[in-house]
Amino acid sequence: MGLFDFFTGTKRPKSGVPVATATEIKAAILAVNRDTAPFQITPCDDGSCDIIAEWKIVDAQWYQIFAKAGLKKTFRIKMRLDHDKSEVRAVDEDFTVSWTAGIPTLKLAASGFRGQKTEMSFGTAYAFTEEFKPGQVYKYRFNSSELKKPLQQAVTENGWTWRGVSFGKL
Repeated sequence: MGLFDFFTGTKRPKSGVPVATATEIKAAILAVNRDTAPFQITPCDDGSCDIIAEWKIVDAQWYQIFAKAGLKKTFRIKMRLDHDKSEVRAVDEDFTVSWTAGIPTLKLAASGFRGQKTEMSFGTAYAFTEEFKPGQVYKYRFNSSELKKPLQQAVTENGWTWRGVSFGKL
């Protein structure tokens, strides 16, 4: 791995891995979705990319967990499939999260972050439980690699390169 690949988060397939078609790679990326995961991967609707992966922060099942965690920032990964080079170009975007009456509102971060990042937050809270005994009320851990690594693996196992983009065109 070269220094440039290290800093951009580029992951290359092992030599000899057969190269999937664009349809197969898109299906492999979307197959990373799991009902129990705190993230979702969907086709992009606005034309800015082909696929988006993001935390389920506005999902009713998950937003209370994110709110309890006091999450102030979240991010998403936008992906563009480059058929000619057999690579998935990916960029991370930052969002600030505002909580209004326990409901999340997402806003693009004022810093306008765009590039590659790794983010981790974790915590736990103890209080009196319903049985009036002290106990753990919640425990959480959010790590951007939980979202990014399975995507990179799906791409490289199908013979494509995961190319992290910071300054260039997605």
